[in-house]
Amino acid sequence: MPFLRSDLHCCLNCSFYDIGTYNDCREPQAERVLDKSRSNFCDFFKFKKTAKATGAADSGTKDKLESLFKKN
Repeated sequence: MPFLRSDLHCCLNCSFYDIGTYNDCREPQAERVLDKSRSNFCDFFKFKKTAKATGAADSGTKDKLESLFKKN
């Protein structure tokens, strides 16, 4: 599994990371980072929020699973 030794505090995991913007970052004060997949010391770093992190996808899945075991 190649992702086990991945850096967590890197541009690819940041909410400001946006391909196509200047320096691929929506934070205008952030310093330039050349390797977006390597760990860095950016002060503006915030983890991306995903459906799994917020629990939005889990609630629908849980309802479907519970409906399998309901008796009519």
